Amino acid sequence: MTLPEETTNRRDAITDVSGLRVGHARVAGPGALSGTTVVLAPEGGAVAAVDVRGGGPGTRETDALDPRNVVQRIDAVVLTGGSAYGLDSAAGVMAWLAERNRGVRVGPDPSHVVPVVPAACVFDLGRGGDFTARPDASTGRAAAEAAAASGDHARVETGAVGAGTGAVAGGLRGGVGTASTVLESGITVAALVVVNAVGSAVDPTTGVPYGSYFEPGRPAFPATEVHEAARRRLAEARKAAAPPPMNTTLAVVATDAALTRAQAQKVAGTAHDGIARAVRPVHLMNDGDTVFALATGARELPEGPGPLALNEVLAAGADLVTRAIVRALLAAPGGLRGPGGDFPSYRELYGTDAEAYSR
Repeated sequence: MTLPEETTNRRDAITDVSGLRVGHARVAGPGALSGTTVVLAPEGGAVAAVDVRGGGPGTRETDALDPRNVVQRIDAVVLTGGSAYGLDSAAGVMAWLAERNRGVRVGPDPSHVVPVVPAACVFDLGRGGDFTARPDASTGRAAAEAAAASGDHARVETGAVGAGTGAVAGGLRGGVGTASTVLESGITVAALVVVNAVGSAVDPTTGVPYGSYFEPGRPAFPATEVHEAARRRLAEARKAAAPPPMNTTLAVVATDAALTRAQAQKVAGTAHDGIARAVRPVHLMNDGDTVFALATGARELPEGPGPLALNEVLAAGADLVTRAIVRALLAAPGGLRGPGGDFPSYRELYGTDAEAYSR
């Protein structure tokens, strides 16, 4: 199959959906280990939806995305650290949008807008040692400015950045990951995740990232001695750390397909399957697992077979969330050891064996 010209230089990132931009900002300070990530929609906004399945969510403006309610399109999604405190970062994004007359028009003047900025948070309080070091409106503004300045189809920084700065997953360092694909119809589907789960992203019996079992072909297994050493190191780290009170995996699934709000909500719901494949256990009472869906509407769904035309987008969204979670795990830099706990990275534990999953 010959791909459309605009798909030949893909970044394998959420920015492969034309018009979407991503920006990260980090909280400053020696005891800070938190930040904010903004996914900025193109001018005119995007159809949006959300599905929340974790038992301990921290969110803002998610009710506005219910297809029964009035808001039709949004201009940005905020993913942030800092637990519920960090939701303040959305105010900085709102202010940035309002200064550019972007939002729901509520009056005769172009400046009479109210930006609707859905947001969700992960728990990372105290991971850097300072419990009060968390994102605020200035962090959100900085992330929005970084997104706007990045340009179209820009590379997306992954690992311990933005909302993933202090993320951990099952005792390992987590972070931000992204992935994309182009379907046979020419529609682009992509995902961006922040992995900060209670559950593990790694099979304890083999050392293989769970998500890698769903890639084509047989997964490569780490050497037995490497895996045993990794298990001992992780057990030591877990013994020294107090159980985290809250965690959460967040995702944004995006497409350039023209979707209704109800269809977008179906995409957000199905994408949770992607988390369940890559993290076990998932959707616990101390997770706040939340998935947003964005549709820019640049391409129509294929003609026929009626509502089933959405199926390829649903399947791809879940697959890409799984792949993005594996990438977040692999993108995490060296382990995190400090007053907030001891969290080795996957690469620290498995070294060159980790390269087998870098796709």
